[in-house]
Amino acid sequence: MTFRYLRSLALAAAGGMPLLAQAADIDGSQLSILWGVPFAGILLSIAIMPLVAPMFWHHHFGKVSAAWALAFLLPFAAIYGIGVAGAGVVHAMLAEYIPFIILLTALFTVSGGIYIRGNLRGSPGLNTGILAVGTVLASLMGTTGASMLLIRPLIRANDNRKHIVHVVVFFIFLVSNVGGSLTPLGDPPLFLGFLKGVEFSWTLIHILPETALMVAVLLAAFFVLDSWLYRREDKVQPADPTPDDRSFGFDGGINFVLLLCVVGLVLMSGLWKSDVVFNVAGTEVGLPGLVRDIGLIIVAVASLQITPGSVHADNQFNWGPMQEVAKLFAGIFLTIIPVIAMLKAGVDGPFSAIVRAVTNPDGSPNPAMYFWATGVLSSFLDNAPTYLVFFNTAGGNAQELMTTMAPTLAAISAGAVFMGANTYIGNAPNLMVKAIAEDRGVKMPSFFGYMAWSVGILVPLFVLLTWLFF
Repeated sequence: MTFRYLRSLALAAAGGMPLLAQAADIDGSQLSILWGVPFAGILLSIAIMPLVAPMFWHHHFGKVSAAWALAFLLPFAAIYGIGVAGAGVVHAMLAEYIPFIILLTALFTVSGGIYIRGNLRGSPGLNTGILAVGTVLASLMGTTGASMLLIRPLIRANDNRKHIVHVVVFFIFLVSNVGGSLTPLGDPPLFLGFLKGVEFSWTLIHILPETALMVAVLLAAFFVLDSWLYRREDKVQPADPTPDDRSFGFDGGINFVLLLCVVGLVLMSGLWKSDVVFNVAGTEVGLPGLVRDIGLIIVAVASLQITPGSVHADNQFNWGPMQEVAKLFAGIFLTIIPVIAMLKAGVDGPFSAIVRAVTNPDGSPNPAMYFWATGVLSSFLDNAPTYLVFFNTAGGNAQELMTTMAPTLAAISAGAVFMGANTYIGNAPNLMVKAIAEDRGVKMPSFFGYMAWSVGILVPLFVLLTWLFF
């Protein structure tokens, strides 16, 4: 998961450390919208290349990601200087990408060390129950943890069914996204809000009605659809490939303890306040975050060491999904640098129309527009920095946002989390679930095929939420 181009960039950054330390922040108001072309390019590559050149994409998606990253970095460094470009890279890596990947890797590793044995039968009732349990767990152990824990047994439970794509799609909707909306542990945007001063229980109190409606409608719609498809294939089911020779239970249970360690480390980094800060090329790395990341690495290594090989074999555990996420998101986090800078420029930047759209003529915030602006951008940009952009656009004062501007903060939070389900790249677990499903032989929809599902099912729900709550 270490990429040659990132290693080269890191070495270059280290060599130019004095320059980087003095480099100014990227001024988004001075950038042309053309700097967003590499970011658009990587998104289009993810969407189109698996359709038109599947074999090439399967073997070379990491190189494509690197090419788009360099398409931004090299001309940007040539025009604005290595200091500014390098500082942007260091910030994107140290403040965003590396903590992001470390947390995902820890959750992926620990949850991959838990095997739910026994032959579950993929009836509509059981499938709906698993989706409901996963939705609750998502706010307790993160959308990634819940997704990685339950996607394998869910696919195994339905391995004798002809129609299974809809099961995985609704799993992404509910477990990988909507379920993570109630606590800072659930989804990275809410965790960033927690670090900015939003109380731990705030989202649970203020977004519970919206979440409950989303979950209730989606579970009901899934049960109806799954029941219809189940009845259609009832007489043509092949023999169940999963044997009935093992009782229901858990193997690798020690990983539940390690999962609690992951949750504890994340909470610690938000609650522990320390004045110890390390400045790396202009990017401040706090001691709590550093301790968290080191602790997560130790937890992941411990899980690999103590989990029996038979558990990983039963789970068909491999690094393919994690590698895909790591390589693609490395390119996304780098090419998104100028896009985020332009958004941060507000009304002075190329995206001024978006910023103006969320404000009423009298200067007050428009919660409905905040919901849609945050959500639409979170569908294609990383939802964590998008959340921060609109959090700051709304004033950035956590106490004020939690009280007098509570509808605005609720709209930003709901938009960032809910609409991450609109595309495969809206939230990292989406891509991981897709990769695991395809490894198990499920023919998942293409990028646009998945969007047909999300637009047809989720967008009407978002319109309803807007009418009722925002």
